[in-house]
Amino acid sequence: MKVLVIGSGAREHALVRALTLDPTVSAVIAAPGNPGTDTLARNLPVAAEDPQAVVDLARGHEVDLVVVGPEAPLVAGVADAVREAGIRCFGPGAEAARLEGSKAYAKEVMAAAEVPTALAHVCTTEEQLAEALDAFGAPFVVKDDGLAAGKGVVVTEDREVAMAHGLACLAKGDDGRVVIEEFLDGPEASLFCICDGSTVVPLDLAQDFKRVFDGDEGPNTGGMGAYSPLDWAPEGLVDDVVARVAQPVVDEMARRGTPFVGVLYVGLALTSRGPRVIEFNVRFGDPETQSVLARLESPLAVLLTAASEGRLAEHDPLRWRPEAAVTVVVAAEGYPAKPITGVPIDGLDAIADGDLAEHVHVLHAGTATQDGRLVSSGGRVLSVVALGDDLAQARERAYAAVAEVGLDGGHHRTDIALRASRGEIRA
Repeated sequence: MKVLVIGSGAREHALVRALTLDPTVSAVIAAPGNPGTDTLARNLPVAAEDPQAVVDLARGHEVDLVVVGPEAPLVAGVADAVREAGIRCFGPGAEAARLEGSKAYAKEVMAAAEVPTALAHVCTTEEQLAEALDAFGAPFVVKDDGLAAGKGVVVTEDREVAMAHGLACLAKGDDGRVVIEEFLDGPEASLFCICDGSTVVPLDLAQDFKRVFDGDEGPNTGGMGAYSPLDWAPEGLVDDVVARVAQPVVDEMARRGTPFVGVLYVGLALTSRGPRVIEFNVRFGDPETQSVLARLESPLAVLLTAASEGRLAEHDPLRWRPEAAVTVVVAAEGYPAKPITGVPIDGLDAIADGDLAEHVHVLHAGTATQDGRLVSSGGRVLSVVALGDDLAQARERAYAAVAEVGLDGGHHRTDIALRASRGEIRA
């Protein structure tokens, strides 16, 4: 089987890595890929949000399966075009991708499917925004209705900050809308659900860290780290979320004539009133994917192909490695506001050739080659992923590897999975 992976981040590097370990896969193409995927697969250029360009690439290289990584190509209809061309595709069509493309639409679907979630107001005017903020009170949760690369949410005690973010969302043009939600207490968890339009197969739970600084301080980012599994999660949580959230949503999307084929990412708050949905994404989340796929033993291509063909009900139960996985993101100086790029990156050979190599791998995100040297090209530069017998050991190995990375001005959180490793999280 030949697989084409669309995207260029650490998530796509993780997908490429997992696919190359699948014995049913003969070749992987990454488009456009990054310097990391180039060591495992064949990188080819493509305009990822151009449906016809992706179709032409898939046809030209006679691929058997297209896996769309990022959200923007999905919202642009890439998966629709690939399927219409008669090529298997893992990823929802444009209409189904509105579950991520519009927070307001997601709320509408959740209401129809009776999914437990936060109360919310969709605002289109400054007056409505002010009234919604006053109705809910602090902490204020303000969400851009559209795609924002994981950085469109502001959670703050400061009404002025909340108002400013809301006004910025409204100012985006005729479609400018902002969603104001009630604040949900309790620890958060992420669950990836593989869907084929009717059947749902959940992966293992993960937890990510959105704020840029230790102790969940500072602005939201695309994600500064993650770990899996969640030993502190209540027994039966995954089955409960599938039964009360994922399956009803998949059924509702099928009822609407827009079947959901791909990953339904369920972002959860485990509140005092039970699990509540924070958000949906329609693709593998970054950086949770890096930790979850590091633990998946079942062949990934077989799983994604079964989903693309509507055969998930026939798929064998998933197999998981017993180890824990911790991912630490190394970010560029200035991230998330104004990351500095073009900075040389060193130390990756020392990780690959050292004592940690058996347990650690490094995934590229914002990297490029310049005059034959690896340099930073984005905000989140690398994901360092480590396995261990438990979270404490995985953390120790991950941070030992991070210490080997040379990136002037680079920064990372030092508390990824720390509280969980100490048994301090309670749901």
